[in-house]
Amino acid sequence: MRAFPPRYRLVALDGQPHPVLDAMYDTLDLALADARSWCSCQGASPGLQQRGLAVEVNTRNGDWHTIGYPLSCLVS
Repeated sequence: MRAFPPRYRLVALDGQPHPVLDAMYDTLDLALADARSWCSCQGASPGLQQRGLAVEVNTRNGDWHTIGYPLSCLVS
């Protein structure tokens, strides 16, 4: 049986696909790097709802599970 490769994605705080970073990532590190880069470029001008992100990982049954919130995106 082949090992299940996890995939990661970035979503908005409402759980919907992120409007800019709507992509699949092969590793958590790649997803977090994109999140940190995007958030650092946003500055403090957008409100938390616009700059906040969550990281999700897919499960074997096809669902997505939130595993964290990049702190660099939650603090201004």
